[in-house]
Amino acid sequence: TCDTGDQQTTAAVQLKEAAATIVERLKDVATYEGEDAVFECRLSRETAQDAQWFLGDVPLQSNEMNEIRVQGTRHSLILRKVTLEDCGSISFKVGQHSSAA
Repeated sequence: TCDTGDQQTTAAVQLKEAAATIVERLKDVATYEGEDAVFECRLSRETAQDAQWFLGDVPLQSNEMNEIRVQGTRHSLILRKVTLEDCGSISFKVGQHSSAA
């Protein structure tokens, strides 16, 4: 606001959240049946954007078999006690960016 006494004008500042990018991509994991498989990636910044993990085309949620963690810019997925049916592509998507292993 600029106020000269008898006149006043006001303007506003609006900010848009910059899109996060993936700076550390997923790496392939090889493990034994019955063990845990851990996937991690790191973003350029902490973000409020929806990030999503997938096994093939199936979106994953945190439950007793899948643990999804976010610690600052680091996102991780732990597949508990994997079986042969868990073999396949794991992907992580945030905004328009994705990484797969």
